[in-house]
Amino acid sequence: MNWILSLLKKRWFKWLFFSGASIIAFFAIIYISVLLGFFGKLPTKEDLSSIKQAEATRVLDKEGRLIGKYYIYDRQPLKFEDLPKHLIDALIATEDTRFYEHDGVDNVSLMRVFFKSIILRDKSAGGGSTITLQLAKNLFERKDYAMFSMLINKFKESIIAKRIETIYSKKDILTLYINTVPFPDNTYGIESASLKFFNKSASALTHSEASTLVGTLKATNYYNPRLHLERCQSRRNVVFRQMHKYGYMSQDSVDLLSNQNIELQYKSFNHDVGLAPYFRAEVKKELTAILDTLKKPNGEAYDLYTDGLVVHTTLDATMQGLAETSMKEHLTDLQHTHEASFGKTAPWNHKATVFASLKKLPVYKSYKASGLSEKQIVDSLSVKRKTELFNWTGDTIQNVSAIDSLKHYLKFLNTGMLAIEPSTGAIRTYIGGIDYRFFKYDHVSQSERQVGSTFKPFVYTAAIENGMKPCTYFSLSEVTYTDFDNWTPTNSGNETGDPYLNYNLEMALSNSVNTIAVKVLNEVGIVKVMEQANKMGISKELPEQPSLALGVAEINLKELTGAYASYVNASRSVKPYAITKIEDKNGNLIASFKPEISKEQAYSDYTRQILLQMMQSTINVGTASRLRTTYSLKNDIAGKTGTTQENKDGWFVGITPKLVTVTWVGNDNHSIGFKTTGIGQGANSALPIFAKFYQKLNADAQFNAITNSQFETPSQEVIDDLNCDSEKRDGFLKRIFGSKKKARKFKKK
Repeated sequence: MNWILSLLKKRWFKWLFFSGASIIAFFAIIYISVLLGFFGKLPTKEDLSSIKQAEATRVLDKEGRLIGKYYIYDRQPLKFEDLPKHLIDALIATEDTRFYEHDGVDNVSLMRVFFKSIILRDKSAGGGSTITLQLAKNLFERKDYAMFSMLINKFKESIIAKRIETIYSKKDILTLYINTVPFPDNTYGIESASLKFFNKSASALTHSEASTLVGTLKATNYYNPRLHLERCQSRRNVVFRQMHKYGYMSQDSVDLLSNQNIELQYKSFNHDVGLAPYFRAEVKKELTAILDTLKKPNGEAYDLYTDGLVVHTTLDATMQGLAETSMKEHLTDLQHTHEASFGKTAPWNHKATVFASLKKLPVYKSYKASGLSEKQIVDSLSVKRKTELFNWTGDTIQNVSAIDSLKHYLKFLNTGMLAIEPSTGAIRTYIGGIDYRFFKYDHVSQSERQVGSTFKPFVYTAAIENGMKPCTYFSLSEVTYTDFDNWTPTNSGNETGDPYLNYNLEMALSNSVNTIAVKVLNEVGIVKVMEQANKMGISKELPEQPSLALGVAEINLKELTGAYASYVNASRSVKPYAITKIEDKNGNLIASFKPEISKEQAYSDYTRQILLQMMQSTINVGTASRLRTTYSLKNDIAGKTGTTQENKDGWFVGITPKLVTVTWVGNDNHSIGFKTTGIGQGANSALPIFAKFYQKLNADAQFNAITNSQFETPSQEVIDDLNCDSEKRDGFLKRIFGSKKKARKFKKK
């Protein structure tokens, strides 16, 4: 007792004692202040009992396969039963070995860290944070205070952690943690990380894959397997050793697995990349409008980014992948041919073209609005900086100006492609452009381009529907229509051909003869053709002029596809659609959608069968015959090629009994077309995408129901009415005494 009194009289002891007491008092005051809510309200046990976390909305294809997400934080929750045991073992062995023994704060570990790390300077001491403490940090973000931010946040987390432990079981805590913890590439939760890095559900993760993801938790960017594979693999092996140390894995297993390389199957669900980005962007637009009309049971509005909705779509992910590959294969070659055809005279290098495009840029308009002169604007846009540029051979980073970048992108051909199930309008593939990262404009839903000769079947449909027989003959000769500025339609290549030669309707349509298409339009009447197109689902106001027969109308690709579906859907058009149903995160149905099929036939069964036979001739002997000769397709196919004025647009419509596909290729800048018809015609620019696509479908047995399907057998009446010579020449007397008149008025009705 005396020695204690003696010790209390010593100055150094008094200083040490009061210093220690002051420190303890300081920590106690801070802790009590946090507990009392002086630094912000702490979640109560009631709050923690109903933890709500933002969850990504998932977009699924028709088979329930994940094709994309909409999120702020990429999080996708699982139940504990879905988590493989070796994943949990790896997590506990690496992150919190005493997880089942502490109450949220591991005092033993904290003392170890304090003495070994702070006093003994031992860097191998590890951390004192528990899984529950990390969960508290993940659930409630840290705040920045004027002073002692780290200490205040740590106290907050320890209080929350202890409260969590009193409410939830250890299994629940592990489930909450693994569903909320951040993984590399802004990914939250094990399911999202598993799908992103290994393209599989977390329940299917191997020992190596599970340990890889657990290993990244130490430093998500430093151990990102996409960026630092070797470093990540080394960290994974540390996880193996931890599992062995705590009895979760044998040494033999550690030795075996440590020598295996990590094999990623990275699949990004970011909005700009991955499968079907244009489709996902369009679905997002539709969802936004749909959710504005819906309310939760409690009256709150749905949040697309946080409510964990499940969106079921019509897309076929496998088919979409084949379509995208086909597009890339063809456009890579076509772009090279396109550029080579112009040589040094390329229009994207013309000053007038470049400057006209420059003036349309938002940045130019912004500078103009701020009062800069034209020279000042050009000078500003001539400053070079490192920029990522798209190329079919691989993206590059170059030191270019905004003007250089504009020239670079002006040269690129773009595309739109849509394939639908004709009986319902369900969208199976959707390609809005060549690369969503650099070309956001959607050529399926947003674009309206002249459709060229793909409009001709509508003209012939109206003609047959109004009584014209398929064996009606028309002369190939050119005619000048005096009441339309002496307009003289010509055939491809401006070749007049034999003025005494006549084609029947099948021959004329399958060979896309312009002069006859206009004559058929003249015979049936413009108004009747416009009405026929409207019955087939074309809502666009059409130009009331003879050139309508040649496709000067600008029509949306989606509408065009729905109209063509009528030829294999009992003469009924459809509206292409993408979403079948929407569920909340608990699987409750909140909205569903049915196909929109025309209630009335747009034309008779007879007309449909006639047109279908005619368009099969287009494939077999007409303008699309290269499907048979070059690409060796044996499928039942009907279709139509299309090329617009000055080779600005190339089209192809491919009709099979169970799939209708429309492809378009052209330049986004309407002043830039193809150099020659040989390159730009639909049979060369757009048809090969369909051809390559169908080659791939034919090679995949899962699509046999589509590729082996056959057209309906035409009626005997149709067969008889098509049984005539495809062409005939005028007789001697008609050649001698027939009218030589090459000019006439065009009847409008």
